[in-house]
Formats: sequence, C-alpha cells, structure tokens
Amino acid sequence: MSRWRAIVFDLDDTLYPERDYVRGGFVAAAEWAASELDEERQAVFDELWASFEAGIRGDTFDRWLERHGHAGEVNRRAMISAYRGHLPQLEPYEDVRPTLEALRGTVQLGLITEGARAVQEAKLAALGLRPAFDKVLILGEDERGEWKPSPRPFEDWLVGTGIAPAEAVYLGDNPAKDFLGARRAGWSSIRIRRPDGLHRDEEPFAPEAAPDFEVADLESLAASLQPPAASNQSPIANRQSPVSGEKQILRPLARPQDDGST
Repeated sequence: MSRWRAIVFDLDDTLYPERDYVRGGFVAAAEWAASELDEERQAVFDELWASFEAGIRGDTFDRWLERHGHAGEVNRRAMISAYRGHLPQLEPYEDVRPTLEALRGTVQLGLITEGARAVQEAKLAALGLRPAFDKVLILGEDERGEWKPSPRPFEDWLVGTGIAPAEAVYLGDNPAKDFLGARRAGWSSIRIRRPDGLHRDEEPFAPEAAPDFEVADLESLAASLQPPAASNQSPIANRQSPVSGEKQILRPLARPQDDGST
C-alpha cells in the first residue's frame, strides 16, 4: 500500500498553543486601553483573560468597552488593531520541529490556515516554521467565504503539486471545520487533541465531520504513514492508526437520535 504523498497541517493549536497568541494580543490591547482610555493596564488584561478563560469569543472587546463606558466603533477598531498588530512571541509545541524534520524529503509538507492574513503571517514568522513547508496557503478575510469547511482550500493547495486528493492528509484540531473540509475535498484527515487546545473537548457535530484518525501528539507521524484501506466502516469507527504498528482509538460520535418526526 502506497503512503500519502502530502501531509498538510493546520496552524493554530496544531503547531503551537493558540492561547499564547491570545495572551500576547490581550497584553497589547490592555496597553492601548491604558494609553488611550486611562485604564489600569493590568486590570484590563486580567478582565480580558478572565473572559477568554470563561469561553467568551468574538465579542470580548465589545463587552469590555461597554462595561467600562467606552463603547463605540472607533474604540472597538483601535482595540482590535492593537490586538492584531502586536508582535507575537511564540514557540511551537515540542514535537513539531522533530516531526517536520523527520518527514522532510519523504512527503510534501504543507500548511493551510485562515484568518487575518497579516496575523497568520506574523505567527508563522514568530514560529520560524515557514521554511519547513513546501507549500503554505493562507486564506485572508477577503476569502472568508472559502474558509474551511469549504473544500476550496484543500483543492487550491493541490494545484501544481501533481498530487491527487486521495494521496493527501490534513492534520488539524477543530472538529467544526477541519475534517469536514478535508473529506469534501477527497482528503483523509487526522485530529490532534492537544491537552491545552481550545477545541480539545469539542466533538464532531455529525459523522461526516469526524476525522479518519486521532493522535495525541506528532511523535508517531515520523513513522511510516499509510492511507486508510477502503472500507464501508463508519468514518468514526475504531480504526488502525495510519502509523505502522500503533493502534489509535477514535472516540465514537453518537448519531442524532430519531425524534419521531419521520
């Protein structure tokens, strides 16, 4: 059985802890608030971080500005700009560099990520990982309609590589988009469940969104990776790991129960 010819990685919480970027961004936002709004820097940071730890996403700055009487689009944009414009200080997970080095030359290595383009570029620069990849694809905010779980990023990554979809595998962490997008494009997928990952406790919302395999770290990926054998088995059933000689068990995903309406 031939091996995969391309292993393509997600970025956030796959190659480095995303909370480290968030922490640095909140420091920058707190410094802006101290300078422009005469707020106490540490108090601002503590409140923003507490919101993050409580699971608040997307409107953290709006909530903080409203609570402190600074609501308004100008302040909102400035706070977001401070967050996104900070110079991140990031380190990859310990298993990342050894894995990429071990795989170098055996397969095509790639990366697919999305978000504010300057932010994702800054993360890659801080991590120093861009040279490790044969091809990097970043989808910016102007391409939001094509973000995962759209198959488009996976299709675009393959352009010019001579690699077929069935010969590629995507390794990510987010069950809401990573694995469904890969499956729609005809790729295989592997979930990495980092202990500190923001999506570590989330499960796929449907069987089609489940990964083909799950691993706890990247150490085993340096071994001989092989594509899954053709099977009529559910994509969420227990399977042989793509890593030779190892067994990885996927956590089963319950199908939606019949509500009696049909």
